[in-house]
Amino acid sequence: MESVSAVFAGTALVLFGTALLTWTGARALHRAPVAHGVSPVASTALTTLFGVVFLGLGVWCFTLV
Repeated sequence: MESVSAVFAGTALVLFGTALLTWTGARALHRAPVAHGVSPVASTALTTLFGVVFLGLGVWCFTLV
C-alpha cells in the first residue's frame, strides 16, 4: 500500500517540478517577469531551484517503490 502512495507523490512532484521549470524557461526566454515586484534574477533563480528540488523529490519517491 505504501508503494501506491510513493507513486502518487512521485508523479505529482515530478509533474509540478517539470511544469515549474517549463514555465520559468518560457518566461525567461521571452524576457517576461517570472514574479511581479521581485528582482528578475532572484525570481528566476528561486523558481529554477524549487523546480529542480521538486523534480528531485519526485524521483526520490520513485526509488522507494
